[in-house]
Amino acid sequence: MRKWVWLLSCFLLAATACGDGEDETTTTQAPTTTEAMMEIPEDPLGLVEVGAGEEIQIRSLNAITGDVAFLGLPNQRGVELAIADYGPISGRSVSVGTGLDDLCSPEGGQASAQVIVSDPSVVGVIGTSCSGAAEAASPLISNAGLVMISPSNTSPALTSDLAGTPGKSYQVGYYRTAHNDLFQGQAVARFVFDELGLGNAATIHDGDPYTQGLAQAFSDAFEGLGGEITTFTAVNKGDTDMTAVLTEVSAGDPEAIFFPIFMPEGGFIVQQIGGISGLEDVVLIGADGLLADNFMELPESEGVYLSGPDLRYGANTNSITGKSAEDFLAAYQSEYGEAPSAAFWAHSYDATTMLLRAIDQVAMEVDGTLYIGRQALRDALSGPGFNGIIGHIECDNWGDCGSQLITVVHHNDARDIESGKSNVVFGFSP
Repeated sequence: MRKWVWLLSCFLLAATACGDGEDETTTTQAPTTTEAMMEIPEDPLGLVEVGAGEEIQIRSLNAITGDVAFLGLPNQRGVELAIADYGPISGRSVSVGTGLDDLCSPEGGQASAQVIVSDPSVVGVIGTSCSGAAEAASPLISNAGLVMISPSNTSPALTSDLAGTPGKSYQVGYYRTAHNDLFQGQAVARFVFDELGLGNAATIHDGDPYTQGLAQAFSDAFEGLGGEITTFTAVNKGDTDMTAVLTEVSAGDPEAIFFPIFMPEGGFIVQQIGGISGLEDVVLIGADGLLADNFMELPESEGVYLSGPDLRYGANTNSITGKSAEDFLAAYQSEYGEAPSAAFWAHSYDATTMLLRAIDQVAMEVDGTLYIGRQALRDALSGPGFNGIIGHIECDNWGDCGSQLITVVHHNDARDIESGKSNVVFGFSP
């Protein structure tokens, strides 16, 4: 009877802890495992909060207008297709928002980065298309605690010298699936010196971190093999008359010219070189900035060699989404009505799945709100890798994450661009 009266009293008083009724000793119940896990996480760089019913926000920052849109549009579309294939994270869809334009310039990169960092809901960025834009954007992205993964930046300055020294423009939180141009410079040097048997060459860049860095990487590797650089010179972006620079190059009597620049300047070089005495038989070699439809469709581009990432993906499958290169290209054609116009579409797809997987790994839901730690996200990106369409992806200490396979193709028919892209005459694997 005593126990029954005691239990009734506990109920009426809404007691939080009662014994067995035989004595007045109270106990404190330990929290359940579920309750212990429901604490909001801590992160030294802060948390992105995604409420119930809200979307996870990432951004695409690529060159989507102007002469270099051929490079940035396939990158942005790769982001869109990867988001669709990956699906929701913790029951929330992922939004890329409105595509931002890096304009392939420092000014464009900086302006768009300022827009990104002003929005606290943004988790990470896929971009930029161009190394010059990245040099201006990445300090802002890094200082805000965000991550940025580029599909097509290749300047060594953004990561490292491959010998343990960070590049002059390296920023924490920057990653890329694109190759490091120190590898591409080696590849082109070996192709010219060993494969073509040529002993001297000239280079033309445009002052951009990508073009100048690659021209220098080639020159260093070529001289290391015993070759001679007859001229190392530059054009200005926006130049249309290439007579002066080609005449300067001609004075050195080169057997080959390596011009890793963009359109439209690259187009003007091949269209005007025929009028320069002494360059009638010179071998022309461009790089991935010209491995694009708007250059290769020019009749004067026929016969040019072009270096870039190895696009022979074969049966490679992205292990996160299960999609192959063939699957991607079919979806791209269906969605956009054309094939990708530049070489880094798979790098963009893999970069996006890399970011989405990392978000999925670190996101924690507490009381209906999803919390994503910014430092935790960086740690996840630096962790174990995965297999992508481009090959195995795993980041080193400075953000180089992708396959470093390079090929040289020989473009012979402006009426059949896709054939030129696949006409591999030289491959390089470090």
